[in-house]
Amino acid sequence: MKCRRKIEIVVDRLVIKEGIKSRLTDSIETVSSLTGGLVGVDVIGGEEMLFSQNYACPEHGVSIDELTPRMFSFNNPFGACEKCTGLGVFKKIDPELIIPNKDLSIRQGAIKASGWNSLEEGSIAMMYFNAISETYGISLDEPVKNLDKDAIDIFLYGTQGQKLHLKRGNKFYKADYQAEFEGVIPNLERRYKESNSDWAKADIEAYMSDEKCPSCHGERLKKESLSVTVGGINIAELCHKSVAKALEFFENLEISDRDKLIGEQIIKEIRSRLGFLKSVGLEYLTLSRSAGTLSGGESQRIRLATQIGSSLVGVLYILDEPSIGLHQRDNDKLIATLKRLRDLGNTLIVVEHDEDTMRAADFVVDVGPGAGIHGGEIVCAGTVDDIMKCKRSITGQYLSGAKKIPVPETRRQGNGKYLKVIGATQNNLKNIDVEIPLGTFTCVTGVSGSGKSSLVNEIIYKELAGRLNRAKIRSGAFKEMQGIEHLDKVIDIDQSPIGRTPRSNPATYTGVFTDIRELFAQTADAKMKGYGAGRFSFNVKGGRCEACEGDGIIKIEMHFLPDVYVPCEVCGGMRYNRETLEVRYKGKNIYDVLEMTVEEGVEFFSAIPKISRKLETLYEVGLGYVKIGQAATTLSGGEAQRVKLATELSKRATGRTIYILDEPTTGLHTADVHKLIEVLQKLADGGNTVLVIEHNLDVIKTADHIIDLGPEGGDGGGTIVCTGTPEEIAACDRSYTGQYLRKML
Repeated sequence: MKCRRKIEIVVDRLVIKEGIKSRLTDSIETVSSLTGGLVGVDVIGGEEMLFSQNYACPEHGVSIDELTPRMFSFNNPFGACEKCTGLGVFKKIDPELIIPNKDLSIRQGAIKASGWNSLEEGSIAMMYFNAISETYGISLDEPVKNLDKDAIDIFLYGTQGQKLHLKRGNKFYKADYQAEFEGVIPNLERRYKESNSDWAKADIEAYMSDEKCPSCHGERLKKESLSVTVGGINIAELCHKSVAKALEFFENLEISDRDKLIGEQIIKEIRSRLGFLKSVGLEYLTLSRSAGTLSGGESQRIRLATQIGSSLVGVLYILDEPSIGLHQRDNDKLIATLKRLRDLGNTLIVVEHDEDTMRAADFVVDVGPGAGIHGGEIVCAGTVDDIMKCKRSITGQYLSGAKKIPVPETRRQGNGKYLKVIGATQNNLKNIDVEIPLGTFTCVTGVSGSGKSSLVNEIIYKELAGRLNRAKIRSGAFKEMQGIEHLDKVIDIDQSPIGRTPRSNPATYTGVFTDIRELFAQTADAKMKGYGAGRFSFNVKGGRCEACEGDGIIKIEMHFLPDVYVPCEVCGGMRYNRETLEVRYKGKNIYDVLEMTVEEGVEFFSAIPKISRKLETLYEVGLGYVKIGQAATTLSGGEAQRVKLATELSKRATGRTIYILDEPTTGLHTADVHKLIEVLQKLADGGNTVLVIEHNLDVIKTADHIIDLGPEGGDGGGTIVCTGTPEEIAACDRSYTGQYLRKML
């Protein structure tokens, strides 16, 4: 009876809570029908407890479905947070992007926002700003950093119902009325919701940044899914761990014998897969890392780890530069992994410039001897020793030491000024202070995941781009940046394409095409026919072939198959009409000039300094084999980057520019790296600052100053291991970079 009485008391409480008017019952069966699945009684801690078969707690009004894998996926509606649909973030107007430079006053244009940039007296923006100044006594000439938060909030979020005395007018009319101010941010949000224009929305989106979902706090899953734990942590907490930490967690996981029986095979498989990721040097990556933030090399190594896990035999694997973005220490792990795949009974063909990978290979095929029209032959094939003995092989000459990149005799000291970053805490950076000597060639080094990109790309580049180039981007987390006044602009020379369509080419990007068109317009034939420079452009009507609109090719849509491109039948792929092609300079028409290589162009235009100077810079960066009019879509990342470098070289140096490059040696042969280093040294010789993230030891040994981050990747990194000249880094025992650098010096 005691047991039954206890049930009655519990049921009584539940019935009252649910508002069900019912008489208490004497049997468990009736209790079960009343409460939707309460089917049993057990004694825990000396007290009888009721258990629900339907994963429900009637006392708290919570119920969940039976646990299934889809409940733990943010890509499935059963698991995704309902508010953010599994994205974890919302786009929201960012006050930091509205007021990017707090050193300016309101009147100087501190507020940068679509529709609020006109600060002339009589504009709507100044009408509101003047009224706020009068009503609240806020100075419009005081730098924003000196104003208190409440004052700034009035400009950003409005007067919250209080009306302002607004005056507007000019010599023709006067207006005087009362109205409240909605605020710059609410104004942008309202216009964004109401607008049907994609252009207007894109304009406002430039002031937005991602903010964590208030419901799931960026975890992307429903709270029910996040309530399920294994080993004391939920799935989101597990995914925030790095590969190394997750592996450690599963190796030390203590669960009951019953749970062990259920999960043994699953845990074994998880450990195995995490082990594969670690073996290819990715132990620093967190499991929840977004795929869009991975480098090409990291993505490739994840795919490689997947293949190792499949344990297939007799497969031909083709890898294109798997060492991209890898420190020498991690590269050793990658080579060991490739050998494991080979030893399983597979064949590996690897396209690679890395010396360690070449020396580890069983067979090497050297293609060349040069690039472009100078290449296309098998120079030598055999073991590494065979390649080194081959005199025609440029690769062999660098491997044997017959050719090498020299160490500079002296290191630049800089101009005595510094760019200082204080309190950098972005991603895994541990509140570090960094000094970059201006007027030098500085390298940021460290193992993969040590925090190099967080420091250079997220903090330094984004802050300088916002302050110097007025870019609408938010920088990473840091306290203060000093020395910006010593710089006039920042240029990020990355490996992104120089154009997205075949209409863009090295000639159009460097600006030399404009000079070539003007030269053709000055010929006797062109003057006689009345042709201007525009006649020789394939982008505008007049001189181009209208059948293909200057493309030289016609796209034929194949519906269910890929589109086919065929040469234009009218112009034969020459892009211009017959009349334009009749105009010649030194026997060549405009099409012939675009088909020349840069090397041929330098000689052909030697008498025209304006053109030859720009072509010579392309030749200097190792692009002599590229056609002047080669479509941008056919250039590799390394070639695109060198076109950008050539463009910068052809400009007059100000001595106050900072150039930022992220692993510029990606995809480059040692001979090309040699040329690249000479170009970077030229930029630094002009008094500019060159800041490079790099793993290539040939680049590191030629730098004036090195900032080595680490010592490990992920949580084990984010600190400065040592700074100084390459010789000083090589003497530092704590530095992994230093250990490998010693051999090079």
